[in-house]
Amino acid sequence: MTYAIFAIGSRQFKAEPGVSIKVPLLAGEPGSKVTFDRVLLASDGKHVHAGKPLLKGAKVTAEVVRHGKGEKIRIYRFARRTGFRRHAGHRQPFTEVKIADVKLKD
Repeated sequence: MTYAIFAIGSRQFKAEPGVSIKVPLLAGEPGSKVTFDRVLLASDGKHVHAGKPLLKGAKVTAEVVRHGKGEKIRIYRFARRTGFRRHAGHRQPFTEVKIADVKLKD
């Protein structure tokens, strides 16, 4: 089973060919290709290759499926005895990508 662990910003994701994952918002229209080259660890099914900190020549290619927003998070602020109350909501934007290929070397 081929898979890779790659980083986008400060988050890490596991990529397997054919699997869709939600990553932080990326620029790109649905249907366009994106490449992630910050690969930390990869496996070809027999051996696991770990980077120090990154694997040279390894990359993950994916196709942008859609952009969207996550579930609403409700934020409450409250100060006792003063009547202070604030309410806000937040929906984190994301991009759903479908992993096309995981390459260990160019």
